[in-house]
Amino acid sequence: MSNERSQNDIAGAFGSIKEHDVGSRKGARARLLTLAAIIGPGLIVMVGDNDAGGVSTYAQAGQNFGYSLLWTLPLLIPVLIVNQEMVARLGAVTGVGHGRVIKERFGRRWGNFSIGMILLLNFLIIITEFIGVSLSMEYFGVSPYISVPAAALTLFGVTASGSFQRWERFMMIFVAVNFFVIPLLIVTHPHVGAVFHHAVIPGIRGGVNSAAVLLIISIIGTTVAPWQLYFQQSNIVDKRITPRWLNYERVDTIIGSFIVVIGAGALIAAAAAGLSGHGGTTAYTSALGVARGLRAHVGSASGTFFAILLLNASCIGAAAVTLASSYALSDLSEKRQGLNVRVRDAKAFFGGFAAMLAVAGFVTLLPGAPLGLITLAVQAMCGLMLPSTTIFVLLLCNDRELMGPWVNSKWLNVLAVVIVAVLVVLSIVLIVSTLFTSLDVVRLLEDLGGVAAAGLLVGLPIGLRRSEAPRSYDIARVDWRTPRMALLAPPPTSRIRRILFRAVASYLLIAGTVLIVRIIQLATA
Repeated sequence: MSNERSQNDIAGAFGSIKEHDVGSRKGARARLLTLAAIIGPGLIVMVGDNDAGGVSTYAQAGQNFGYSLLWTLPLLIPVLIVNQEMVARLGAVTGVGHGRVIKERFGRRWGNFSIGMILLLNFLIIITEFIGVSLSMEYFGVSPYISVPAAALTLFGVTASGSFQRWERFMMIFVAVNFFVIPLLIVTHPHVGAVFHHAVIPGIRGGVNSAAVLLIISIIGTTVAPWQLYFQQSNIVDKRITPRWLNYERVDTIIGSFIVVIGAGALIAAAAAGLSGHGGTTAYTSALGVARGLRAHVGSASGTFFAILLLNASCIGAAAVTLASSYALSDLSEKRQGLNVRVRDAKAFFGGFAAMLAVAGFVTLLPGAPLGLITLAVQAMCGLMLPSTTIFVLLLCNDRELMGPWVNSKWLNVLAVVIVAVLVVLSIVLIVSTLFTSLDVVRLLEDLGGVAAAGLLVGLPIGLRRSEAPRSYDIARVDWRTPRMALLAPPPTSRIRRILFRAVASYLLIAGTVLIVRIIQLATA
């Protein structure tokens, strides 16, 4: 058998699978070797989500509220797994990116709008990642005018290497650096009993108030982000993972979900142990302030470890979010391009990647740039986009023409609908409270939660009764792939579907208008 690599082989960081390898895996060793070749998209998207914003949010939770908010993290594991498993399945079955699927099944208007919004949001997120780079390196005395350009050039050089395998191996270095959280825990000495107690028993230091509720929503929001959907689906397509290997990709996603939650919990515990005894629920100032506070109250090693973790989180976040943007641009042009293509053969793909890095870095370094306003806009836009993105994923995974035998099962639909409803409520609370700071967040959350619960009690039984019976297919499930999009029958229309799309459009129009007005007010104040 030839050892030459086909362009359709799966080439991962830790192994490869030949294009025509369809043999069953018998024995633990064979399965572990296959998992080693597949693992990557799910792990990287999850670790990348613990980016600069995530590290800052978790540190704020630990410094201001001690161990008391740890219970929020285990609840996120099923949310992450369900959301990302659906987009992983979409990528493996359809073989095209997330934006392209939306364009083909919901129309060019929705597709272009979704891609345009994710590009804008990602651009703002990349700025926050470079803010994280500058703050972490400022701790070591390095000027932002050196650290930010150096980070941008490094990220572009690795991404433009012309090899998915080389890129993934580089990302695995970032994943490995995340384990610096272990020495951080060792030097800060968190109370093990308190960590386990607060991880399973809900509570809030100082009682329930708007600041605490908003921070809880921010923890959820920074862990479930719209860019993740675009990244993992397109990254799976780029890696050439097919339905035959989908169970291994599910394991990849599950491993990543546990790692990201454990890492987040470790950051909260370290900040709680080192800083919560030196201030109240408003002590947090910035991630740099956390690093300096740990150095002052615990020792120089703790501050150094935290700064390294912040730098690493910023870099992997910038790499993943920028690549997600390039994938979205590729969906916009409908030209399939990725990491296995050289720069000269994919100038638009890598040009967009380079442009986003360059402009985001430039904005970060501008004297007097409204970095605080940009961070606020990121938070509000994540809240704005999350309802529509999660609803689209759920609809796509129930599209029988698109997914064939890979559509959602009934139990998964029930779980996914409940998760989507919760995310929609939290997103609305986040954007409204971000824009109107005087509102009673607790009361707003209670009211919207009551409406959502009533809707679920009425809607779920109706939906289950109306769900289609499973179909039979002539081809084996592991070999079934979406036919050419142009040959598919259009999605079925119904009154409920039309109402849903109008509701989403109305929400986006109203919330988007209010967001623009509020940002202009803050910018000119």
